[in-house]
Amino acid sequence: HVQLVESGGGSVRPGGSLTLYCAASRFFACMGWFCQAPGNRREGVARITPHDQPNYADTVKGRFATSRDNAKNTVYLQMNSLKPEDTAMYYCAARHGGSWFCRTDVADFGYWGQGTQVTVS
Repeated sequence: HVQLVESGGGSVRPGGSLTLYCAASRFFACMGWFCQAPGNRREGVARITPHDQPNYADTVKGRFATSRDNAKNTVYLQMNSLKPEDTAMYYCAARHGGSWFCRTDVADFGYWGQGTQVTVS
């Protein structure tokens, strides 16, 4: 049974920082971070594989950074210079298979965590 458990969300002032954590019950090559604000669709934030540089949504480039510890099956999302528009529920997700064509497309990911709330105000 696959489990993804996020943690690290919370409330922060604009300009502040948070680090999100996602612990998976097993290794996945293609991991992603997504966010969903009330009334909006779920959107890709970043994706990471063991074999290439992470990709980011334009809205978070230069402010967010994702990394991973493969030995711990854990992915991190460092969020800096947070803005009120970053307020959302953040989810980590895992895609079955290898690293190829790993992209932040919601439909590609079959495993999801429960989400962690990030509020910037």
